[in-house]
Amino acid sequence: MLNFEYHNPVRIVFGKGSIEKLARLVPDGRVLMTYGGGSIRRNGVYDQVMDALKGREVIEFGGIEPNPTYETCMRAVEITKKESVAFLLAVGGGSVIDGTKFIAAASRYTGGDPWEILSMHAEVREAVPLGVVLTLPATGSEMNTFAVISRSETREKLPFSSPHVAPRFSILDPETTFSLPERYLRNGIVDAFVHVMEQFATYDVDTPLQDRLAVSIAETLVEIAPMVFSNPPDYNTRATFMWCATQALNGSISCGVVQDWSTHMIGHELTAFFGLDHGESLAVVLPGVWRHQIQEKSEKLALLGKRIWGISGVSARDAADRCIEATEGFFRSLGMKTRLGEYGIEGNEIDMVVDRFRERGTVLGERQDIGPGEIREILLSRL
Repeated sequence: MLNFEYHNPVRIVFGKGSIEKLARLVPDGRVLMTYGGGSIRRNGVYDQVMDALKGREVIEFGGIEPNPTYETCMRAVEITKKESVAFLLAVGGGSVIDGTKFIAAASRYTGGDPWEILSMHAEVREAVPLGVVLTLPATGSEMNTFAVISRSETREKLPFSSPHVAPRFSILDPETTFSLPERYLRNGIVDAFVHVMEQFATYDVDTPLQDRLAVSIAETLVEIAPMVFSNPPDYNTRATFMWCATQALNGSISCGVVQDWSTHMIGHELTAFFGLDHGESLAVVLPGVWRHQIQEKSEKLALLGKRIWGISGVSARDAADRCIEATEGFFRSLGMKTRLGEYGIEGNEIDMVVDRFRERGTVLGERQDIGPGEIREILLSRL
């Protein structure tokens, strides 16, 4: 096991009716409530939040996109500064939470352009405190310090992380997921599953407990996936789904292990250039990364294949190969496309993605052996 430090200060309030606890969780002062396209008004979450905050001064900021943009977030930064906002409340899924994290950091940034936080890894020294009401399980942003922001002007999508943007609390009420469209549900399942895989499917560093924890989350997602789409929604299934997504990226299964994240980094560029949903990009890229790196990942993929897909009695290489096929089959069973061609993306369009990595001098993977050439091979294999 590698050396590590683990600290997660996020307070989780889980369960039916937990939104009413906002009254005692949100501190005194002016609140900026952020949300997305307005679904919280249709599904009753907005009314629950406003009832809980009755008597507080609440400013609303809606319209945060599914891939939150720098341009939109900066409008919220202006409001936060002008109105002397004391607390940010993100009501939505991972995109709203990520956008709110950037708003929190950018509002207190004393350098130049806050985009430097993303493009130049400028240090976040302080941020406006924030809390979360989660409505879409997927990213785990409700219990971590990470965020990903897009910039429309330059067609970029970049991550940042800071302990200063960790939510002070996150409310997780599974009933908020009952009105979600199937597209969001399958994206969420894939996102959570791939989060686990980025931390598990690397190479062995003698972490049997972490391996079992990771596989248990992935196995649970596979088990409940068909039931997540039931109508009417089943509370216990949605609760399990929500908790799996949170556990997949809250730092617990990454302790002492080697991590990959190449699928996410390549997927970010597919979203930036072609507009794929985050979950859609992951379902395309993950099988390609695994197959390209099968020699290095065969031991962990064979273990995954044995524990989740019941693959045994064959060599590690054959088991790894079958595991990749089974995983892609799982994505397709959710109704997810797994090929670039299915999204109308052609081979001659791949080079602009590869050029972006070449311009940045990027190398990816747990062994830092996936450069622009390898990325091109991976994407060509997914046409």
